[in-house]
Amino acid sequence: MKLVTCGLPYANGKLHIGHLRTYIPADVYVRYLKMIGEKVVFICGSDCHGTPIVVNAEKEGLKPKEFIEKYHEHFQKVFSALDVKFDYFGKTTDIEHHERTKEFVRKLAENGYIYKKEIELAYCEKCDRFLPDRYVEGICPYCKTPARGDECDQGCGRHLEPGEILEPKCKICGNKAVFRKQTHYFFKLTAFDEFLKEYLSKLSGTENALNYAREWIGNLKDWCITRNLEWGVRFPLDDSLVLYVWVDAPIGYISFTEKATKDWKDIWLEGKGEIVHFIGLDIAYHHCIFWPAMLKGAGYSLPSAIVASGMVKIEGKTFSKSRGYVVWVEDEYLKAGFNPDYLRYYIVNYTSHDKDLNFSWDVFRDKVNNEVIATLGNFLFRILSFAWKNFGKVQIEVDQEILNQIKATKEKIVNAIKKWEFKIASDALMELASFGNVYFQNSKAWELLKSDKMKAMKAVANCLQIAKALMILSYPVMPRSMERVAYALGLKLESCSLEDALKVDKELEVRKPELPFKKIEEEDIEPLKKTLFERFSEKSELEVTIEDFKRLDLRIGKVLCAERVPKSKKLLKLIVDLGNEKRQIVAGIAENYSPEELIGKFVVVLANLKPAKLMGVESKGMILAVDVDGKAILLTVDKEVKPGEKIK
Repeated sequence: MKLVTCGLPYANGKLHIGHLRTYIPADVYVRYLKMIGEKVVFICGSDCHGTPIVVNAEKEGLKPKEFIEKYHEHFQKVFSALDVKFDYFGKTTDIEHHERTKEFVRKLAENGYIYKKEIELAYCEKCDRFLPDRYVEGICPYCKTPARGDECDQGCGRHLEPGEILEPKCKICGNKAVFRKQTHYFFKLTAFDEFLKEYLSKLSGTENALNYAREWIGNLKDWCITRNLEWGVRFPLDDSLVLYVWVDAPIGYISFTEKATKDWKDIWLEGKGEIVHFIGLDIAYHHCIFWPAMLKGAGYSLPSAIVASGMVKIEGKTFSKSRGYVVWVEDEYLKAGFNPDYLRYYIVNYTSHDKDLNFSWDVFRDKVNNEVIATLGNFLFRILSFAWKNFGKVQIEVDQEILNQIKATKEKIVNAIKKWEFKIASDALMELASFGNVYFQNSKAWELLKSDKMKAMKAVANCLQIAKALMILSYPVMPRSMERVAYALGLKLESCSLEDALKVDKELEVRKPELPFKKIEEEDIEPLKKTLFERFSEKSELEVTIEDFKRLDLRIGKVLCAERVPKSKKLLKLIVDLGNEKRQIVAGIAENYSPEELIGKFVVVLANLKPAKLMGVESKGMILAVDVDGKAILLTVDKEVKPGEKIK
């Protein structure tokens, strides 16, 4: 048995394109597994606790329970509209979840992995209360950039423990906070360093998540797992506190499995199943480090694979709700009336699952029109219409060449899915459709009708076998469209296996087919593009004057040496010759440039940028680069110039 989970959507807002980067590939994965005969349980649910929910519920004048119910219903509605079908979709407010979480934490305590400690926490004297992490704003102690209480969200991205933030202030009233002592409880994450080192060496999944997690081994810190809130799962050792949301949320994978199948103990306690977590890369630390340590400490089964999607960009911009770089699934995509299968295809086919995906309305239209419609849709409608008009019933005799092509496509898809290579799998579908188009065109069946109707029927039979195979093999990616087009052959795809793509019927009765897809016109996406760019404009910075530009000290620098910053997958430390001085600059280009290839390269440097520390390393300047499909491309010069020359 295989358990497949998705990271729990936080019941604090509506679903956007970024969310679907996880849920749609996971649904496609599960559908393919079921079609090759595997027993799969697919679960997810709403993450309903934590400070942000309390804060935003207060803003809307709602109780947290009312607030999360609104978004829980929204999640279910949108997932249904996109044909993402979970076997169970729960809530972390469910009583069964609270009981399972408390039992889990008691096990950790019994096994000696929880201890109490007096720590200093931010306290607002005006509000007269200790401030939970999201009620606090201040300065990151590591890179000295503005941060929120639990994470350096604008700088180095590090998790912050309660009490770590510098210069704290209350997010509610804006008053300067003070530090006061209070007793809280910690999970001994440091006790699992050797276990995690071995576990991560064997864990399956995408390399983006695994490599990121491995960088933390040897640098673990114990986690404070309690908070000062009324809303949440009560801490079983002291019910004046609640559990940190990142303790109770992943335990939802267990409590929801309990609701989904009577075999939950086989999976979570007996180790008789595979557990595959689909997540976003931003929560890789929690799932590859914190969660396995918790499971090990409480005596539960460990995940078999962590599958992390790449990040999402909107029209080339780094995804950001606050800056307007977002596309809302219900209010924009679904409201516009687009086929949900178009979005499913775009998300799995745009790029490899672990790479960054850019959503652009123009690219979306072109992929749908040029691939889904012109290649797949064209073949299916063309051959089904021809068979219906000219034969009605077709005697099926299929050439081995055709069966070999279908078999190769099926095997390519299965192998790709097992490696979470959804683009390879969906490309294989289009390759088979292209093969079908070429075969039908070369057969000239419309001419054979006049001279040799049996030979024409043979060509049509081969094409119908390809069409049938495409319907079956495409079903996990585009279920709604394939169900509609499969009616013409009397196929019930929900009960088909992938092996059925190779099954040859003696006779096929062809009904009048429906157009499988509708072309996307420019006027269909123009209002959506306008809405998006208006959001961009509203959030964009003011135009600069020539005087503003002159204040920038832009110079040409020559890279003298480069090395990786420890514990970071993105940062390189460079020594750059600026003519009259040599500067140390930290640049986030390690994913696109090796240290060796940078030596001797001329780069553009913003020299009068305020110094900052990134991952504890001081940086005195900024290297300029262009973001092209998620890759940093350095700005340089086409001729050698003296280091230190100013750009005017």
